[in-house]
Amino acid sequence: MPAIETRELRKTYVSHKKAPGIAGGIKSLFSREKSYVDAVCGIDLKIEQGELVGFLGPNGAGKTTTLKMLSGILYPTSGYASVLGYTPSERKADMLRRISLVMGNKMQLWWDLPAWDSFIVLKEMYEVEESKFRRRVDKLIEALQLTDKVNTQVRKLSLGERMKCELVAALLHSPQIVFLDEPTIGLDVVSQKRIRDFLKELHDEDNCTILLTSHYMQDVQELCDRVVVIDHGRTIFEGTLDTLTQEFSDVRRIRLSFSAPIDANDLSRYGTIIGEVSDSAVIEVERANTASATGAMLQFLPVSDLAIEEIEVEEVIRKLFSQGR
Repeated sequence: MPAIETRELRKTYVSHKKAPGIAGGIKSLFSREKSYVDAVCGIDLKIEQGELVGFLGPNGAGKTTTLKMLSGILYPTSGYASVLGYTPSERKADMLRRISLVMGNKMQLWWDLPAWDSFIVLKEMYEVEESKFRRRVDKLIEALQLTDKVNTQVRKLSLGERMKCELVAALLHSPQIVFLDEPTIGLDVVSQKRIRDFLKELHDEDNCTILLTSHYMQDVQELCDRVVVIDHGRTIFEGTLDTLTQEFSDVRRIRLSFSAPIDANDLSRYGTIIGEVSDSAVIEVERANTASATGAMLQFLPVSDLAIEEIEVEEVIRKLFSQGR
């Protein structure tokens, strides 16, 4: 049985429109026009135990709504969802003790208390044995370098320190499934790297299932085995990042070094020049023409070195999202 599975999962929000002015307010007392917004439009997911999957999409694509339905916070409008064999919306205690949700823009720690006090409360909520709690928390605190921070009032911690404490709070009960919604948002590159390294180590040791959303492609590239990309509430891709690049980018880049000066016009006949031409250049060619263009340039131009590169994943995804907007 998959750790996470959905079929035609949907979430539609209903709101009421009101005409402006007093007359509109009075009219709305008797007759209100409804407005329907589809946040998630029939998403199918199948994630096996132990997978680390990136869940990508532009703002408003439905990522957070999906995570909230899978964690039981939101009730789906229709469709099927299963998490560890449970129906998330039923919010059974056995399921809740085996999952965790971390949201980069939300906090579960008490603002005016030291993080350690929140850990103690969560220990009781999750019914974690004292010995297991001590071993687990000590390990997490050491891995995230928080030894001298957990007894400091949360409001006095930096953003990166608070995020690390949030991770400890979310993981102290050793969940089988972890939903991570933008866990590195707003952090500096050093803090992002430390959290990525920590998550990689956690995944290897616990074999937990992780579903990660992030707008930082470095997070996804370093951590995820495969990705699911959604837009306007619908799945538009599922597979590896390499497959994503090949499927949604019809060009490749050839990086060239020359042993003698060349004219840009001589190079432009083979593709689109990126940047300036000097003793080196970068040119984009259609994927299907890569071999023929490379052979011709080696034959007719003074090429001393050559490298063929795929377009950066971040650039591919940015173009993919902009096409759908």
